[in-house]
Amino acid sequence: MPPISSRFERLPEYVLARIPARKRELLQRGVDVIDLGAGDADLAPPPAALDRLASASREPAMQRYGFGLGLVAYREAVAAWMERRFRTRFDPLTEVVPLLGSKEGISHLAFAYMEEGSVGIIPEPGYNSYQGGTLLSGGEAYRYALRPRTNFLVEPDDIPDDVLRRTRILYLNYPNNPTAAVAPTEYLERVVRLCHERDILLVYDNAYSEFGFDGYVAPSIFEVDGARDVAIEFHSMSKTYNMTGWRCGWAVAKPEIASALAKVKSFVDTGQFMAIQAAAVAAIESYDAFVPSNIAIFQERRDAAVAAFREAGFACETPRATMYLWIPLPEGVSSAAFADRLLDEEGVVVLPGSGFGAGGEGFFRISFIAPPKRIAEAARRAGRVLNSYAARV
Repeated sequence: MPPISSRFERLPEYVLARIPARKRELLQRGVDVIDLGAGDADLAPPPAALDRLASASREPAMQRYGFGLGLVAYREAVAAWMERRFRTRFDPLTEVVPLLGSKEGISHLAFAYMEEGSVGIIPEPGYNSYQGGTLLSGGEAYRYALRPRTNFLVEPDDIPDDVLRRTRILYLNYPNNPTAAVAPTEYLERVVRLCHERDILLVYDNAYSEFGFDGYVAPSIFEVDGARDVAIEFHSMSKTYNMTGWRCGWAVAKPEIASALAKVKSFVDTGQFMAIQAAAVAAIESYDAFVPSNIAIFQERRDAAVAAFREAGFACETPRATMYLWIPLPEGVSSAAFADRLLDEEGVVVLPGSGFGAGGEGFFRISFIAPPKRIAEAARRAGRVLNSYAARV
């Protein structure tokens, strides 16, 4: 057998990869498992999407290759939603790229821009697709630790000049997974200026744009002057519409950037099942009837989670966005050890901060993917593990 490539060897472990097997083992032993790990809610998609999937899946034309073009109606629905939601216009045929979930699009984009010696600036903790695409395309990952000092923002002034000179891509994700941080407009304006000055592509992961609470409304990067020249923005059906397993998303950018991603994809996939794209159109068109009430459920869960984890002894902020709590651990407590003990001893799945990269050490993440009573029970169990650490001191 040939040796594994050095690119492959540089890939870190994906924190979610081993959890399903461990969870299954516990369930087989009769353990009452509460899963607050993956951002994978226990809620149903819009009824209109389910109905349209059922009908579209019986249409012969939907069974054929979608290729990169896909269902034109999906492109048109995306463009119409972007204009309505963010007041930004994109041509459906030249500036919208249908994706098999935003994750694959983010990863594959790097193949169009990265090469040996070039740099991708990776927020850490962060989504693994940022470094996955960078490393597999031969680039170098510069990991920027997101810490409370900068309000979990990537601060360009902290990045060495020699790194910025070689940077091709800057990955940003606000509202942020896993920290739940949001980005002020002034900050986004500074980043766009930097990308203009340094000729950097800004990859803006906006998967949580609709997960705002207490009046917070997340922007598109394209609401910032000049962003269209330097940015591409990614969206997903997964979280907003409870359609994680459907693997359906999109990217928007000016034609030069959009076409680069589309060309890479033409070599690695043959398009989304068009019945799913037809169902996605129905979901997008049901936005007003579905999304506000769906987000209200997550806000109820957020409030329950904050109250329960605080009562259990954890210090945690009330996030203005996303479906996560990013909870600090006492100094000296390993996030991986804490998460392992919580799963093995109490049957609760959370994600250790270190699983998102070394910059996430000292925290763990929970997702609002269970009803309030189950979240409260998980918090009580987590409190018992926390207290066991305190008892050792």
